[in-house]
Amino acid sequence: MNRPFVIAVASEKGGVGKTTIATNLAVYLKALREDLPVTIASFDNHFSVDQMFALGDRPENNIAALLEGHALAELVAMGQYGVQFVASSRRLTAPAHPPAWLGRFLHAADLDGLLILDTRPILDWFTEAALLAADLVLVPVKDRAALVNAAALRQILAEVERADRIWLVPSLVDPRARLSAEVRVHEFLDYAARERDYQILDFYISKSPKVEGLASGFSSCIRPVLTHARNTAVHGQLKQLAEFVLARFDAGIVNRGTSPAGLTPGTEAAPGRYPRLVLECPLCSHHSASHGGHFYFDLRSRRRGFIHPACFGRLLGDLTQDGADGSVDLIALTIDGPGLVGPECRLSAHTFDSAGGLFGSEEVELRQRPEWQNWLVMMTGRTLDAAYRELVLINSEASPAGPHLGADAERNFAHKRRLVARELRHAGLF
Repeated sequence: MNRPFVIAVASEKGGVGKTTIATNLAVYLKALREDLPVTIASFDNHFSVDQMFALGDRPENNIAALLEGHALAELVAMGQYGVQFVASSRRLTAPAHPPAWLGRFLHAADLDGLLILDTRPILDWFTEAALLAADLVLVPVKDRAALVNAAALRQILAEVERADRIWLVPSLVDPRARLSAEVRVHEFLDYAARERDYQILDFYISKSPKVEGLASGFSSCIRPVLTHARNTAVHGQLKQLAEFVLARFDAGIVNRGTSPAGLTPGTEAAPGRYPRLVLECPLCSHHSASHGGHFYFDLRSRRRGFIHPACFGRLLGDLTQDGADGSVDLIALTIDGPGLVGPECRLSAHTFDSAGGLFGSEEVELRQRPEWQNWLVMMTGRTLDAAYRELVLINSEASPAGPHLGADAERNFAHKRRLVARELRHAGLF
């Protein structure tokens, strides 16, 4: 028996492009991977899914039957563009089951491939159920209000220790729009999201009158971007989004043999819980994941790994601050990208005690230390000319051998990470 890889597209705020992303994502996924079944269903009552994918007569059953326990495979109909769909319902009544029931039910469904769930623009039983059932959650955000509303969605997932499945998607972004002379809207969304410790895609979906026009007009059909707006920037951006989803699917970000709604803390497979684990030490490029060392974490890319103790000594030796006396608990590296402070990056190193208190900062001259540029590229996973505002955290205490920190140490590090980020923000350093 197979089970679908579930993608929930959710937002508590309307008008952020949620349904446009969900429906077009299905088309692009199918176009990029023709042999992979792609199915879409919606808990909303606007019938956009039906208007884009329905062929012939309306199916006898719809999404309401799913909530009554009917087999998912029996409700799926073949639609246009090779995408399967479940017909929508104008009136849905929340069942008596708790929201976690949906995840267990879909886990038992004999349906292969990808299942996209489009949700309502409110946090109700149906949205919560989709979140708990999802292997990947995409949250479109177009402004500060949408970003603020994302916190409620993350809280639902955090309560079952699956907040790492949520990714923000900057959406309906006008690339020309600025909040000030220096800051564009998409740059603000990226910075504000990472400041709040969200995972956010490093590209955005543009606002496009032509794309908006595909869902309006005299016809009752909604046309996809792939076939009717390939000359827009949105075409390439949706392709990037589909490639991101396929990469998460291929990486097997959850233990496919365990119910996503029934997981207990610590039961996820290591490759899924730590999808950005780098196996090599960023300073010497030799294997470090199974040997332990000084744990590091890049806030933007979520990359993490270990620095060999001897290599950490080299890094510490390049700093004028004395961290050898044991007073340093954590080192934070902040990178201000080109364009923010000048034509080149600026790197600063900050030291913190075990209470998250800042007691030292200094600027590292990258021109005089070219090896640091290579180290930063390894830790962040991108070249410095692509840097914006970056934060890399390094534990001063070496961790024992193992591919990850362990549940308790991971929670402790996450707590310290929040304290450090808040302290840096208050000091105007990040």
